[in-house]
Amino acid sequence: MASGSKSKYSNLPLSTSGPVDCAVSGTVLLNTPYFNKGSAHTADERRDFDLTGLLPTSVQTLEQQAKRAYQQYSSRQDDLAKNTFLTSMKEQNLVLYYKLLQDHMQEMFSVVYTPTEGDAIENFSRLFRRPEGCFLNIEDIDRVEHDLSQWGTPDDIDYIVVSDGEEILGIGDQGVGGVLISSAKLTLTTLCAGIHPDRTLPVVLDCGTDNEELLKDDLYLGLRQKRTRGEKYDKFVDAFVTAARKLFPRAYIHFEDFGLTNARRILDHYRPKVPCFNDDVQGTGCVTLAAIMAGLHVGKKKLEEVKLVVFGAGTAGVGIADQVRDAIATYKGCSREHAAKQIWLIDKPGLLTTKTNDLSQAQKIYAKDDSDGKGLLDVVKEVKPNVLIGTSTKPKSFTEEIVKEMAKHTKRPVILPLSNPTRLHEAVPEDLLKWTDGKALVATGSPFKPVKGPWGKDGKEIEIKAAECNNSVVFPGIGLGSVLCRASKVTDKMLVAAVQGVADMSPALKDETAPLVPGVDNVREVSVRIAREVIQAAIEEGVATEKDIPTEKEDLDDWIKEQMWAPIYRPLKRVELQGASRRAKAELKVVGSLGNVE
Repeated sequence: MASGSKSKYSNLPLSTSGPVDCAVSGTVLLNTPYFNKGSAHTADERRDFDLTGLLPTSVQTLEQQAKRAYQQYSSRQDDLAKNTFLTSMKEQNLVLYYKLLQDHMQEMFSVVYTPTEGDAIENFSRLFRRPEGCFLNIEDIDRVEHDLSQWGTPDDIDYIVVSDGEEILGIGDQGVGGVLISSAKLTLTTLCAGIHPDRTLPVVLDCGTDNEELLKDDLYLGLRQKRTRGEKYDKFVDAFVTAARKLFPRAYIHFEDFGLTNARRILDHYRPKVPCFNDDVQGTGCVTLAAIMAGLHVGKKKLEEVKLVVFGAGTAGVGIADQVRDAIATYKGCSREHAAKQIWLIDKPGLLTTKTNDLSQAQKIYAKDDSDGKGLLDVVKEVKPNVLIGTSTKPKSFTEEIVKEMAKHTKRPVILPLSNPTRLHEAVPEDLLKWTDGKALVATGSPFKPVKGPWGKDGKEIEIKAAECNNSVVFPGIGLGSVLCRASKVTDKMLVAAVQGVADMSPALKDETAPLVPGVDNVREVSVRIAREVIQAAIEEGVATEKDIPTEKEDLDDWIKEQMWAPIYRPLKRVELQGASRRAKAELKVVGSLGNVE
């Protein structure tokens, strides 16, 4: 609801109904981004909080402010300058920042996230004005708990995103600049799922960097040393997780952009112990599985019948395979090993087999008993897959011959070229549709324009929209559900339930020319559905610890929506400093409230 009105669930700690307690006034209030409304403070608030004389006379609406802010944004010369403008706004007024993003979601998404956020991260030390999160240093492991403790009490933090900056958005090792990917992911959790922005914490684990350009840059702000690995690295990560669980025992930990050798290893180690998630391993897998399930439904196939070939067996490819494997196992009631028999992974040496050298632990379950590593075309001919996924970063590797061979054996082939950026796609939607006479069901890793062709009945020209497999449609809702039910861990069944929720909202279920997965334009509605499915699965699994969660779907949806933060100005209620909450006293350390730091 996120308004000044009361609701059935307005007594909840995360309720977004009613006024906001505020114990500060004057410039302290205006310098607190979660209180500041700028020119939108009402006449009463200006009197009650000593703002008269600090603001221009005219009282404006949030809509008027957003209009002015958009004009200022539009005047910036390039996307990086626009990204910097938005960061500055976030540091001043959280509601206006998110209102602007919400109103221009399609236009600004690529500016606050990939690819422009990648440019901002590469230039972190040169663009630096204010710190944007918690900086932990591997040379000061003994200070990890102390440094984290500055960010609040056990009741202050719901969602933590942490990165060690080793594998950022396809641009590699960015060292301490990785803090910006943590911050950007949290922006998406608020924008897409209503996670309260003043209850989140971006963290970077500064372990050094192997990026020579950064090491030679005299402006670089991180540890000027080679990246630390091995036992000391593991102790550092464990010190962080241990301290985070001790200080914020109800918080959800989201691992982001860790290196290939660490991402899955860290996730597998902590998953059984704490509520955690890795978007690169699980988020990509979840949104891709949702696209697969929707595509199979359109093609009148069941998940149990899937024959999946994944071209590219790195973190993303194996993560996708794992999500599909776990879903097959859940639906068929079989073991993971049995489910893995329906999945074939191909990497640089060819098909992964029991004779392939240097298989990772995660890859081994998919290795086939084969004498040699076949290439993609040979595997497609032999396996006759109904789903083909590309995470190889090898452009144009899904050739006309391969696609036509696949289409021989399945009426509606599901083909997902997911490599980013666009120039690295295994194929483009236009070719995939042309080679299959419009029968292919396509989703991509980047947005593409709709494709027109003579694919309707009697050769009538129709337009087909290829979906974008955007993780942001899935991971915020999983986080929201886990936070609200205070899950003690994130189980496979919770993730499968999330995927089913997304697949059930596939536009293609109503119109076969529509995308296989929902877009970011109605992502908050999707997040509610995902959160509901996640919470219900958590209750069934016995890992939901929150009390009095509604059981009826409609009530549960209302309960979820009431706790989703939205960019709406709520009235401020003056409370006495003595006895006030840390939030009311403006003591929460959020991005933009740490003062000017050069």
